[in-house]
Amino acid sequence: MRKLLPVLLLVAGSVASYAQSARERAEELVSKMTLEEKCTLIHGERGDAEYEDGFHIMPIPRLGIPAIRMADGPQGVRNKTNSTYYPCGISLAASWNRDVAGKVGEGIGLDARARGVAIMLCPGVNIYRTALCGRNFEYYGEDPYLASETALHYISGIQSKGVMATIKHFALNNQEFDRHGVSSNADERTINEIYFPAFRKAVEEGNVACVMTSYNPINGTHASENSWLIKDNLRAWGFDGIVMSDWTSTYSAIGCFGSGLDLEMPRGYVMNYENAKRLLDSGVIEESWIDEKCRHILQTVIEYGFLDNPVKDESIPEDCDISRANALAAALEAPVMLKNNGILPLKKSTKKSIIVLGPNADIVPYGGGSGRMDPIEGRNITLFAGLSGLGKGYKVELMDWKAPDYEKIRKAGAVIVAAGFNYDTEGEDFDRTYALPEGQDELISKVAAANSNTVVVVYSGGEVDVSPWIDKVGALLMAWYSGQEGGTALARILSGKVSPSGRLPFTFWGSIDKNPASANYYLSKPYENRTSKRYSKRFSQYPFVEYGEGIFLGYRGMSHFGVEPMFPLGYGLTYSKFDYSGLSVEPSDGGFKVSFTVTNTGKASASEVAQLYISAEGSSVIKADLELKGYEKVSLDPKKSAGITIFLPKEAFSHYDVASHSWVNDPGQYKIMIAASALDIRLSEIITVD
Repeated sequence: MRKLLPVLLLVAGSVASYAQSARERAEELVSKMTLEEKCTLIHGERGDAEYEDGFHIMPIPRLGIPAIRMADGPQGVRNKTNSTYYPCGISLAASWNRDVAGKVGEGIGLDARARGVAIMLCPGVNIYRTALCGRNFEYYGEDPYLASETALHYISGIQSKGVMATIKHFALNNQEFDRHGVSSNADERTINEIYFPAFRKAVEEGNVACVMTSYNPINGTHASENSWLIKDNLRAWGFDGIVMSDWTSTYSAIGCFGSGLDLEMPRGYVMNYENAKRLLDSGVIEESWIDEKCRHILQTVIEYGFLDNPVKDESIPEDCDISRANALAAALEAPVMLKNNGILPLKKSTKKSIIVLGPNADIVPYGGGSGRMDPIEGRNITLFAGLSGLGKGYKVELMDWKAPDYEKIRKAGAVIVAAGFNYDTEGEDFDRTYALPEGQDELISKVAAANSNTVVVVYSGGEVDVSPWIDKVGALLMAWYSGQEGGTALARILSGKVSPSGRLPFTFWGSIDKNPASANYYLSKPYENRTSKRYSKRFSQYPFVEYGEGIFLGYRGMSHFGVEPMFPLGYGLTYSKFDYSGLSVEPSDGGFKVSFTVTNTGKASASEVAQLYISAEGSSVIKADLELKGYEKVSLDPKKSAGITIFLPKEAFSHYDVASHSWVNDPGQYKIMIAASALDIRLSEIITVD
């Protein structure tokens, strides 16, 4: 039985009685429906004048079933509306702050209710394998624990406002190139330990309302038609909500009717009345299969109160103060400073200018596709606008990056190059390049040669090739896609009003070939041929991609493959320094209570992300030398300390056993490590797990 939201209990009375009535009401409605009405419910529709956008569950007026509106996406409410534009998914993961993810979710929930949107098609939680995936910006990085925690709080935030969240893309959608055709082939242990955890936690702990399947085949069978994926795994975890297809990701009627898919979007390409009637008459499918799909849809709609109450909340303004504040809070926590030779924070000067140039200097960039946003007019704050608003002591000048004045650049107090990607170079349905586009490497190198006080701000969904200029510039800041308040947030960070507090949610290898997954990313070479924009075919010339790195993805593969990255998972500089002390590991509630102290030993107020990794000292199966199992972010004034406690459940030491198709405990000795990054271990202790 699915747990219900507290907000609905005001209408429902008790959890148990309302849950039972929701299912019973759904079954009663299904019993009254004709086959044609059932088939109308299980697919969206384009063509009807009222619902032609393809973002509705269709109504059954005869039975009082309303149309249910849904909308993209992870960075805010889109589709026929303007809304708050929040920092992208990789930004939330880079914040390493559960509360930030939750607040963004709450803001999106409020924005959805203000517009009458019942289902938000987010979050995206596919794991970051390499920098090339065009939708990495929507996702939560390479680590399953970090991704799971970020997703859980984001989902809880949305659903606390009475809006359904949709976790996607289930599963193994880790590239955009030829996404309809290339099969993601991975072993069962790798799937369960790396690619399933965020989905499973969203179901078991987050009570997520909807799950969207992915475009790609998994081990040869498309996700929307994959009963192993939907029935043997997702439903086995206790999920009783709506399973929907991604848009145009259905390929056969027999496959979709039998897989456990409930809702085909955006219209009934294969799960329609004509196909249903034909297959029923032939004895290929059973009507009870269709009934179950309808029951999942209606039960979920009833649980959220949408059968009885309007979705739109007229008391919530579309341009919401809470939403703007949450967008700014997230934008302040996410940027990651990778290098600083002392140029940052920017020095005040009334004589020397701070020159801002680059393709992203005076726009608010964003990733393309369903994550693309249409912000509310007047709310977007560019980097140049943010810096210009710093006030006295800062003389800020915008320069045309295609015709730079190097004499002015030489005389400037500092130069900020706003580099990176945008919707036309990074987005859905195509993979991107590893190198920066549009001659930006040459620009950065020439600017840095003219002025050593050069700061590079990169907007992207992941790692970029910094090798042409990393040794020449004074500072490097990863800004991701920081949303409508990004210019304000970055100005505060660059000026020192706020210390940067983001940490990398993936391994920054420094070279595409260092990443062990790159050898398995496609069957084609070279890399340039993998990034053709909008190259997406239903039947691929590249039949599959082998996940040959297995469980040793990202930082887990550093020692296993003998590769050292440029910057490890969890890395990020601040304007201060931190010490760790007093590690204590004690048995507690079947697991372990890990306690320690973090002290700000520097001169600036700043935040530290304390990370807990474990390593098996001996194991019955091969394991990674590092596995992230906990983290806490703490803000401290200079010379102040904070005690931190992280609970490690016994399950943290388990692994997925392929023979029994289940998680099993793995007793033995483990090293508990407290770290500032995956390569900066500060404290450690050996424990024994029974």
